[in-house]
Amino acid sequence: MLDKKVVVITTGGTIAMRYDEATSGLLPAVSGQELMNAVPELKNVCKIEVVEFSNIPSPHMTPKMMKALGDKVDEIATDKNVAGIVITHGTDTLEETAYFLDLYIKTEKPVVFTGSMRGATEIGFDGARNILNAVKVASTETVISKGVMVVFNDTIHSAEDVIKTHTTNVDTFKSPFSGAIGYVDSDKVIFKRDRVNRVKIDTNNIEESIYLIKCFTGMNSDIFDFLIDKKIAGVVVEGFGRGNLPPLIVDGIKSMIDANIIVVLVSRVIEGRVLDVYSYIGGVKPMKEVGVILGGELTGQKARLKLMLLMGRYRTKNEIEKYFD
Repeated sequence: MLDKKVVVITTGGTIAMRYDEATSGLLPAVSGQELMNAVPELKNVCKIEVVEFSNIPSPHMTPKMMKALGDKVDEIATDKNVAGIVITHGTDTLEETAYFLDLYIKTEKPVVFTGSMRGATEIGFDGARNILNAVKVASTETVISKGVMVVFNDTIHSAEDVIKTHTTNVDTFKSPFSGAIGYVDSDKVIFKRDRVNRVKIDTNNIEESIYLIKCFTGMNSDIFDFLIDKKIAGVVVEGFGRGNLPPLIVDGIKSMIDANIIVVLVSRVIEGRVLDVYSYIGGVKPMKEVGVILGGELTGQKARLKLMLLMGRYRTKNEIEKYFD
């Protein structure tokens, strides 16, 4: 057994919920220590310390809370007796919190997110196995500098790539284009590839006034006009395909850029990059020429968090653009 300990930070989510007869639904009810007690096999892996950060449904998570969680992770990681950190989290926003921490935290010790698709009192509760596997990954001494990871259903994903793909299936977390980085077998943790081109954003601030807009056919500029009046700092736009936009919103985006609002363009498609290969009205090429930043392969929700952190430190397009794609 490993001499060092793994700290498990609990934040809530389905993994910490029980069925409530009064409301006929799942509610937060299970403490962090109760979660650990449900996994007696942990004693064969390493020493465990539990830190209860929150007990909330993950749709209640906010960027401010993500930042506070990241600060707690860095504080805990300074202890030389800590091998790694596991964070239990609700699945609805898990990919966002994991990616935020991947960009934000300073520690190179393993940080692993996990959770469950089924409540603690449901048949087939998957949380116990996910916790055990996450602790195995976090306690593996060769996992230094792999960035924040998500461990679910025996599979290890990079926080940058992973998304939730199904509303109920226990195999919900996937890395559609890049694939998983490894898996947990019964006897050991196995990695199949390393992270490349990792990005860290050195800031102690976040810019909260960042919006996310998904394009749809026939869309006009009304929402952009509204956001300009609100004097927001930035917006991420999910375009079609390669990032192309409906023509009626082009003038709205130009007006945003004229108002010094940062605009980042991503695709609503789950795989592939945005790129300036189309030059018709609304195509990415003319939009890039007027000042839109291309967001690479990122999903809209992750690009928004990245822009929040970047605008906590930088305010100009040239400073921000080099961190995308």
